[in-house]
Amino acid sequence: MRVAVIGGGIGGLTTALSLHAAGIEVELFESVAELQPLGVGINLLPHAVRELTELGLGEALAKIGLPPQELIYVNRFGQEIWREQRGCAAGYLWPQISLHRGRLQLLLLETARARLGSARLHLGQRLMRVVAGAGSATAFFEKDAVTADVVIAADGIHSAARAQFFPQEGAPIWNHRILWRGVSHAAPFAGGRAMVMAGHQAQKFVCYPIAENDGVAEINWIAELSFAEGHPWRREDWNRSADLNDFLPAFADWRFGWLDVPALIGAATRVFEYPMVDRDPLPRWTFGRVTLLGDAAHPMYPIGSNGASQAILDARHIAYALATSTDIDAALAQYEAARRPATSQIVLANRGNGPEQVMQIAHERAPGGFNDIGAVIPRSELEEIAGRYKIMAGFDKETLNSRPSLTPPRAAG
Repeated sequence: MRVAVIGGGIGGLTTALSLHAAGIEVELFESVAELQPLGVGINLLPHAVRELTELGLGEALAKIGLPPQELIYVNRFGQEIWREQRGCAAGYLWPQISLHRGRLQLLLLETARARLGSARLHLGQRLMRVVAGAGSATAFFEKDAVTADVVIAADGIHSAARAQFFPQEGAPIWNHRILWRGVSHAAPFAGGRAMVMAGHQAQKFVCYPIAENDGVAEINWIAELSFAEGHPWRREDWNRSADLNDFLPAFADWRFGWLDVPALIGAATRVFEYPMVDRDPLPRWTFGRVTLLGDAAHPMYPIGSNGASQAILDARHIAYALATSTDIDAALAQYEAARRPATSQIVLANRGNGPEQVMQIAHERAPGGFNDIGAVIPRSELEEIAGRYKIMAGFDKETLNSRPSLTPPRAAG
């Protein structure tokens, strides 16, 4: 079997590594001529960390990221709504890891070069179209073409393959919110190993450390504002530099004593702007021997720390299916059956703010703040919201800790 993976992001690189580990011949094609450590911080949930650990990357991940010990939701006054332990502190067998997206991508790239060989990684190859046959598929690039038994399109939210199969879909859907993201060096906050989410649906601030050196934390943060219908927006691009004057004044009084939001924003050396967008869930991903993966299949709002984690799960599921089935078409159907309904649920749940809805509920019930959160939201309601999302997103502790490995027997042996 020969597989062509289109896209050198986190999903595509993890797919190539997983296929190679399963003994499947794979080549990867990426549109840019040189992959660079772009972006800001992301979180890998325990189910994604498990998969990368089983690929032999656990120790490397620990060196380039930090494991958050708890997640804290607060209102816009810094009053605590909900706090829960995360990762190993919560009883998972694998940690949650916060790290810089670019460092993760470079780790995956360097590992792919070492394991697959540089000759199987083709940069500067932008996908133009795919042709799906009964027993093979061909990917056409600007100058070249490649035919394989399977083509996996992991080419992002602007996927050329997805656009070909769904030509009427158009641009991603904007929800009238804009994110500003940056990384700042500052003193640790809330014990040094916490993720903090503050505010409500119309105005939110998120921050968490992704590295620490000599008592100074490298802190990833996201500021978010909602805008009225008709407000102009620009095409999403992680590399678009932002103007602090567009959003910092809205957070000028967000000083909680234990966290100074405007100071943290002001300490960033560079800030990026990104309209919050997604796409509607699809009725199918697979067309003959071509299938979609990651953001090409299920772009979602960055809520619940799920984007990169779900792409990693896609990668492991498709490699397992192809490695353990004698029928390629049945394997692709198995992959889609396992992943498409699950990720469709997450896309829709994230439109309703996912687990972050506790902040909106607190804002609606107590917009001026509170003395006792229990009088605003019963603890049982908070627990139910948190638990329901974990189950839906596939990282409830009991299921994850006990489920069988997605490493095929051949790779494990």
